[in-house]
Amino acid sequence: MYKVPETFRALVADRNGDTFSTNIRSLNIADLPAGGELLVNVAFSSVNYKDALAISDSGPIIRGEFPFVPGIDLAGTVIESSDDRFHPGDRIIGTGGGLGETAWGGYSEYQRISSRWIVHLPRQMTFEEAMAIGTAGVTAMLSLLTIQEQGVETDSGEILVTGATGGVGSIAVKLLSEAGYRVVACTGKMEEEKYLRSLGATRIMNRREYDSGPIRPMARARWAGAVDNAGSTFLARILSETDRHGVVASCGLAAGSDLNTTVFPFILRGVRLIGIDSNTCPVALREKVWRRFAESENLAHFSDLSTVVTLEELQALSKQFMDGRIRGRYIVRVSGNAM
Repeated sequence: MYKVPETFRALVADRNGDTFSTNIRSLNIADLPAGGELLVNVAFSSVNYKDALAISDSGPIIRGEFPFVPGIDLAGTVIESSDDRFHPGDRIIGTGGGLGETAWGGYSEYQRISSRWIVHLPRQMTFEEAMAIGTAGVTAMLSLLTIQEQGVETDSGEILVTGATGGVGSIAVKLLSEAGYRVVACTGKMEEEKYLRSLGATRIMNRREYDSGPIRPMARARWAGAVDNAGSTFLARILSETDRHGVVASCGLAAGSDLNTTVFPFILRGVRLIGIDSNTCPVALREKVWRRFAESENLAHFSDLSTVVTLEELQALSKQFMDGRIRGRYIVRVSGNAM
């Protein structure tokens, strides 16, 4: 029998008229939302671009009622369960599926959540390793699987990764390199060349090269594939430069959500643009992704990409995200007493 303390800590967002705030508060079990099948002692969460948008009120991420607990990722131990798939003591992972957007998320020492999108933590993986991967890693792995399953061979040519120093980008560079692809890391932080090469990038490209967008509807073919975290003119330029039957995995909009392009790359080169949705991908696919990570010989290396922070540091960190001053992954130690 697990005993839940009378009070526990959480980062709570609130809105009063036009005033938005986030503060560390003491909550109790009665404060948690009703209806979830699982009560979880949260050990770790993580910080993704969506989380930074939510904490800084820079985008319409929070769509639940206030007060609200952000955090689209969590890893922890089941305390109570009304779902036969899970039992008290089970270690679980939650990424996306509405967490931190429509439902209270991972920035609380205890949380009541829906079991719909939850998977069991692989036995060989720690909570910290799971959150070093988190939504960013799931997105990167889905991108790799897409490129592989669409038949792009490792000798087909270079694979471009935009936003390469970010969470998704860093893990994508590492995964693609470990899979045998030649990876070009596109970044605005050329001072991070040593870091990107340590992940396996064979070449570094300055993002300024793409600031002007496409040169023409179809330019000289450069890429066998790409993982794009930027969108907008970056994605349009990538499509115009992707080689015959190349695959572009679109998973971000750091440069904007618009896309002004032509059909020429698709009908003349057979280029394939595939969207990556880690938020609502089926549980069976989530389990496949986590098995792939668990089977990696370099599982512990993903923690090397991450920095551990506390709930108190999230407000300042979200500003760094908005200013583009982050590198790799940030994971949040939520509960000091997590089982």
